[in-house]
Amino acid sequence: MMNFIFFSFVTLGLVILQTVVIPDFSWFPHSFDLMIINVLYLSLFSPRYWVPFCLVIIGGIMDSLSGAPFFLHTTSYLCSYLIVFFLRQLVFQRSAVFVFIVSLASVCIYQGLVMFSVFLLQGQKEIAATDYRLCIGQIVWAVVGIPIGVRFLETLHQNFLHAVKQSRRQMARKYRG
Repeated sequence: MMNFIFFSFVTLGLVILQTVVIPDFSWFPHSFDLMIINVLYLSLFSPRYWVPFCLVIIGGIMDSLSGAPFFLHTTSYLCSYLIVFFLRQLVFQRSAVFVFIVSLASVCIYQGLVMFSVFLLQGQKEIAATDYRLCIGQIVWAVVGIPIGVRFLETLHQNFLHAVKQSRRQMARKYRG
């Protein structure tokens, strides 16, 4: 239950950060999808089978709020989850190299789906050089930011669970006698 509460607050915080806060900064108008950090953390460190269901809900929320073609976020989140799910059984999942490779693959999937949807909706003439520069810039930012964000989320989650455990001990001592 505490994990659900933690991930609900993290998801809400990242949704607000992605849709409200970051677009107001003129020096960083086009950020990579910050929710990929949450998706990768859930995929890497939660072995439960409810994760795809949560990713569909998170993807639906982001699809509704982003203005992107519908199911873009949901599809990229589920593809990222599947990559992590299958590679997790072959490679040691907590290595920094693995997190780096998975974050690169996830952001490339997302950017590939964005470019594909632009190509389908508007044709090749609308994909200008600025779109390629934007795509490469977002990939570079994501490759740097996602592993740091995953590590930060891991630390935050451990601290949250430690604080919950401490408060339970204090409550048990207080009400025990």
